[in-house]
Amino acid sequence: MAGWVMFLVGFGAALALMTGVWAASVLRRDASLVDRYWGLGFVLVTLVWWGLAGWPVLGLWIVIPVLLWGLRLSAFITWRNWDHGEDGRYTDMRAGRSEGAFAARSLVTIFWLQGALVAVIGLPMLAVVRVEAVWWPLAVAGLLFWAVGLFFETLADAQMARFRADPGNRGQVMDRGLWRYSRHPNYFGEIVVWVGFGLLALAAGGWWAVPSAVLMILLILRVSGVTLLESRLHESRPGYADYVRRTNTLIPGPPRS
Repeated sequence: MAGWVMFLVGFGAALALMTGVWAASVLRRDASLVDRYWGLGFVLVTLVWWGLAGWPVLGLWIVIPVLLWGLRLSAFITWRNWDHGEDGRYTDMRAGRSEGAFAARSLVTIFWLQGALVAVIGLPMLAVVRVEAVWWPLAVAGLLFWAVGLFFETLADAQMARFRADPGNRGQVMDRGLWRYSRHPNYFGEIVVWVGFGLLALAAGGWWAVPSAVLMILLILRVSGVTLLESRLHESRPGYADYVRRTNTLIPGPPRS
C-alpha cells in the first residue's frame, strides 16, 4: 500500500478517535479529556500503520517503544487528572460561550486539531513500520535516546506526583530530585524521547519524517509545554522567580547559588 494512502487511513483513525473523545467531553463538560488520549492517539495510528504494512517484524522497533511511551503517558495523565475537573486552559476557552458554541468550536480547535497533529507528528512511526531494513547502529542509538528520555520523564512525573500528594507542599515550588537540576525535567525527557523517534526514522531511511519529530519538540518548547507553563507558574508560585534564577530551564545542570 502506498505510503500516502496509509497516512490518510491513520489520519482518519486519529480524527475518529478524537471525535469520540469530543462526544464524551460534551456529555461531561470536560474538554481536558483530550489530554488523556494524546498518547493513545499515537498508539492507535502506529498500530493501524503497522497492520496496513502487514505486521512486519522490523516494525516492532517502533511499535514497542510507542506502546510503552503512549500507554504510560495516557495512564499517568488520566490518574493525575482524575476527579480534578476541567483544566483551567479549557475553562478559559469556554468562558463567555454557550454550551453549543463551545462544543462546536472545541471539536475543530481542540479535538480535530490534536487528531491531525497526532497523524502528522507520528510520521516517524509510519517511516519505520513500512521498511524492510534499518541501519542498526542508528536504530540502537534511537532506542537508547528513547529509553533514557522515557526513564527521565517517568521519574520526574513520579517525583512531582509525590510532592503534590503532600498537603504541606501546597503552593510551594518543587525543587527536589530531578527538579533541583531542571525546571522541566519531564519535558526534557519527552524531548529526548522524540529525538529517539527521529533517529529511528532516520535509521529506516525516513529522513522525510524527521521534521515531524522536530515539530513535536518545538510544540513542547514554544506552544503547549515550557513557555505556557512558565507563564502560569510565575503568576501562581511566589517563590518561582528565585527558582528560575538558580535552576536551568530544561537541560539538567547544577543549581546556581
